[in-house]
Amino acid sequence: MTTLLVLALVAALVMAGALWLVATANRLDRLHVRMDAGWAALDAALARRAVVARAVTASALRGDDAAALRAAADTAESAARPEREAAENELTRRLADVDRSVLPAALTDELNDAEERVVIARRVYNDAVRDALALRRRRRVRYFRLAGTAPTPEYFEIAEPDLANPPTS
Repeated sequence: MTTLLVLALVAALVMAGALWLVATANRLDRLHVRMDAGWAALDAALARRAVVARAVTASALRGDDAAALRAAADTAESAARPEREAAENELTRRLADVDRSVLPAALTDELNDAEERVVIARRVYNDAVRDALALRRRRRVRYFRLAGTAPTPEYFEIAEPDLANPPTS
């Protein structure tokens, strides 16, 4: 009778531990899904900003400034993920140099909106990465290899434009 009770207790503990591991694995999976969705939103926001940058070159800029901004937008949009941060930082720098007072009001608003959306999307993505990395660092995740073959998430760090005071000259 005592042996049966001990076996039942051990079985209950094993089941509780297994359920705990399954719950942790599900949480990690949801975080990876959230991170993938965050990357998709960030990628879309970056692509929109590149399109708006090209519209700026077509509308208001001439000469070397237009060519440099167009090239930065093309490079940023077509860059592979490892080179994407540097290319996006270059585009951010080029857009900061644009004199927005010569742009049509609608284009200025579109550019400001595109930049705001990039900032928000980057923060959402990096928050998801932070949460996934925090869970992946826990011992039970490492010991039981609950992350599987998913690659280690990486932050996307780009310079944020000063949204409170967009450049006018």
